Amino acid sequence: MTIHYILILISGVSFIFYGFTSFFSKKMVAEYERWGYGEQRFLIGSLQLLGGMGLLIGLLFQPLIPLSSASLMLMMLTALGVRIKINDQPLLMLPAFFYAIINFLILINSAF
Repeated sequence: MTIHYILILISGVSFIFYGFTSFFSKKMVAEYERWGYGEQRFLIGSLQLLGGMGLLIGLLFQPLIPLSSASLMLMMLTALGVRIKINDQPLLMLPAFFYAIINFLILINSAF
């Protein structure tokens, strides 16, 4: 099992998990409100779910991996920007930064 494969599994499973929690978790409802995106919670959660599924399905159909990883990377860079805008603590920004980097690595290893 390669590092590339492991990163795809970590990111794919994580985004599927976060997508589902966006729909059902009271904590996530409060977080989306705090971020100023309460009304977009279902859209963002759906995009996370689709991106995670795209990565995992991409293990069988390779063209999905660059598209999914680029989309998730851009989503996490946007999330990082939102957290900077609302003056979040740097520690709270780490997951968005971490997943942006993971998806960047997936992208560059699958596109070339």
